[in-house]
Amino acid sequence: MGDTQAGTTSPVRAADAAAPVFSRCVVAGASGGVGGMFTGLLLRSGVEVTRVDLAARREREPGVRDVADDIRAPGPATARAVADADLVLLAVPEQAALDAVAPLAALMRPGALLADTLSVKSRMARRLRTTAPALQAVGLNPMFAPSLPLPGRPVAAVTVTGGPAARAFLGLVAGWGGRVVELDPAEHDTLTAVQQAATHAAVLSFGLALAELRPGMTALRASAPPPHRTLLMLLARIASGSPEVYWDVQAGNPHADAARRALGRGLERIGRAVAEGDEDAFEDLVEEVRGALGDHHRDELAQACARLFADLA
Repeated sequence: MGDTQAGTTSPVRAADAAAPVFSRCVVAGASGGVGGMFTGLLLRSGVEVTRVDLAARREREPGVRDVADDIRAPGPATARAVADADLVLLAVPEQAALDAVAPLAALMRPGALLADTLSVKSRMARRLRTTAPALQAVGLNPMFAPSLPLPGRPVAAVTVTGGPAARAFLGLVAGWGGRVVELDPAEHDTLTAVQQAATHAAVLSFGLALAELRPGMTALRASAPPPHRTLLMLLARIASGSPEVYWDVQAGNPHADAARRALGRGLERIGRAVAEGDEDAFEDLVEEVRGALGDHHRDELAQACARLFADLA
């Protein structure tokens, strides 16, 4: 996997962006949240941006050129912009990104970088290695909603084909304040199945239980202990978002089904221990969870949770 350090917080620093300098960029899907976030960051870094979207934009912004086009079948204006670009960033749905690899690789100049913001990396990595093995390519996955500020937040990074432009772009992300965590494609998809698919499924399942049990929400909120209040807040955030985003997480990740099945088995094991009146079995379950966390992580996370609950007061 290129020159990455898998599974650890990356040593990438802002200084790594010193050379080469990105001066021209094409962003496909800039009208979306993630594409818009990266467009803004690139503009603030002095990069000229060509936004390619299926629908034409009416507003004009300094340093930005808009082209109404399909990145999968670049027209003349898009083709010229791609050929001149130091960086082409795909912030589009997965199938569109996969379909765009071959036509973009035929247009991009040597030394330029193709980047994507897909939430699943294995399929894109395979497509790049078979279709465009000489093209420098990096996949980014901001592990937060684009409405939140970037500084201090993790950005998962998968370097498919490394090189100066790949390292420079990760350095640029670090310079923006992102905490770059470098992973290989399979590791990324396995982790995000737990971090996103299992987490969202657990919160949505809690919400469905709420919908079935129908407690009085006013009294529920007024008397809620901190763990329940936190879950209510997570549920409200998901319920206020776009179902399409959460569908993509559940349907797109090849490991998401295994994560959901593990959640189901956990509920079954808890229910079985309680139904059988087996307190020892229940204690064993808690001990199993302790072992999965590990002493160091458990202590740190428990302290962080205590601080979070204190702030809820």
